[in-house]
Amino acid sequence: MQAKFITFEGLDGSGKSTHLERAADWLETSGLSCRATKEPGGTPLGDALRGVFLDPSWGALDGTVESLVIFASRRQHLLEVIEPALAAGTHVLCDRFTDSTVAYQGHGRGVALDLIERIDAIATGGRVPDHTLLFDLPAEEAHRRGQSTSREVVDRLDAEDLAFYRRVREGYSRLVGAHPDRFTTIDSSGPAERTWRRVQQVLAELLGLEERSLVTDAG
Repeated sequence: MQAKFITFEGLDGSGKSTHLERAADWLETSGLSCRATKEPGGTPLGDALRGVFLDPSWGALDGTVESLVIFASRRQHLLEVIEPALAAGTHVLCDRFTDSTVAYQGHGRGVALDLIERIDAIATGGRVPDHTLLFDLPAEEAHRRGQSTSREVVDRLDAEDLAFYRRVREGYSRLVGAHPDRFTTIDSSGPAERTWRRVQQVLAELLGLEERSLVTDAG
């Protein structure tokens, strides 16, 4: 099977990052070569840009500035990590990609979608994930989780108001409507184990794993 580029998307607080890490471990134990990575970040340069991007000390940033920082990180990420891994036959699970920029900077910040599309063409050459898992939950719940005092760090995006979370969720909804064959929407508002079971089912179908490999940590 040709290596697949699979992205995990959703609002901050949706559980996508936790489930991505768990999925990468599960796929490796199932005998599949897998690389887990994230955006912005994934490379030394990308991690440095991620620190700048999320640092609340910068205050409010223009959405176009945000987009340019993210796409600079994304370009390096593709060149250094994603494309080499895929070429070597390794599946890539990526926490966020261009869909995040469309949802957050496009719908959330109001950056023109055609501008994002033009920058994306330069930065990624139009690279599109083979499949995207969208972890969906109400904006109110994501906002509550994102600003919870239990979080070690509340970054600039975590601290946004509820209206911003709602715009971003609507952006994701429109992406699903425009690309229904590429997206699988996963309800992440319930118990984590139920969400995980669905993640396993989707990945098993995409990557040709047999049903018997679908087991939870409990056995």
